Amino acid sequence: MSDDTTPNLVSSAFEPIDEAKLFPSDHPTHPPRILLLYGSLRQHSYSRFAAEEGARILTRLGAECRMFNPSGLPLPDDSDTTHPKVAELRDLVMWSEGMVWSTPERHGAMTGIMKTQVDWIPLAPIGGIRPTQGKTLAVMQVSGGSQSFNAVNQLRILGRWMRLLTIPNQSSVAKAWDEFDESGRMKPGPFYNRLVDVMEELMKFTLLTRGQSGYLTDRYSERVESVEALSKRVNLPKATGG
Repeated sequence: MSDDTTPNLVSSAFEPIDEAKLFPSDHPTHPPRILLLYGSLRQHSYSRFAAEEGARILTRLGAECRMFNPSGLPLPDDSDTTHPKVAELRDLVMWSEGMVWSTPERHGAMTGIMKTQVDWIPLAPIGGIRPTQGKTLAVMQVSGGSQSFNAVNQLRILGRWMRLLTIPNQSSVAKAWDEFDESGRMKPGPFYNRLVDVMEELMKFTLLTRGQSGYLTDRYSERVESVEALSKRVNLPKATGG
């Protein structure tokens, strides 16, 4: 069509879809790198048990998994990014190509421990690279009572805000105390099968998107706006909630 049909477009920044970038021939060949976060510090933590079970399945599927222990992570704004636990978390996020977020449901929501971890992950670029944009995410919750989806729904909102590719499937384990044995291993049954489904789907989406995540999340609006102007805008104090 003629440019006259879209007069508001900046032609120099508007690009046709490049199928070669969508389906590159040089896909990464290393094991997919998956970071798992959990939202409880209890010794007998069901959200950690679920994350550990997920890591076992992902490893069996060919992933390289790392888990972050949130113990000792300060509250947001109670320290700075030089804190060892903050630096560890951010390094792991930068390393990862996909993530699993596993939280208990507490008072109908995710735990503060889970939210604190997400709050320490910046949306703004680190060294010119956004830590989360274009990476995959699977969300899970464990409940002490009947099945609920409050926490996973909140995690989905966070995932979208962090520009993560949150997969369609999810895991919500009801009466978690009855789904894990004393050693922390998940018992066979429908909840375990669903967790396998979620990890399998996460691997598929990660393998499909990791080589072209930069292109998938490339934005016309950001091509129009200079990098310098964008950085100043997203880092304004009023934009950070400070």
